[in-house]
Amino acid sequence: MNNHYKWLMMLTVFLLFISLAACGGNKTNNGAKDETPADNNGNATVNTAEAESLYGKNCVSCHAVDLGGGVGPNLQHVGAEMSADQITTQISNGGNGMPAYKGQLKDEEIAALASWLAGHK
Repeated sequence: MNNHYKWLMMLTVFLLFISLAACGGNKTNNGAKDETPADNNGNATVNTAEAESLYGKNCVSCHAVDLGGGVGPNLQHVGAEMSADQITTQISNGGNGMPAYKGQLKDEEIAALASWLAGHK
């Protein structure tokens, strides 16, 4: 087997692994909406499956599948440090190396993602 072919196969396997990891989302409820409180005030609910999908498509490359960070900061306990409104502002406007997602994501998508992240205490 030539060296170029081996390299191409390794790259293909790596990309497949990354794409499958980004599709994460524990779907044990057979497609039913998994809604949990968005914040301690009970102001809204968040569709966990939708938020996890948005995270996988838009955030995982910088913040990792487990929210542990990498290029971007660790988000595993972001809800203990920032409110849903602060997270919404960060996602919308970006800053500190993060791109702005306003105009790339719908306001409802940003709100769902922010509420889901705010629940990570």
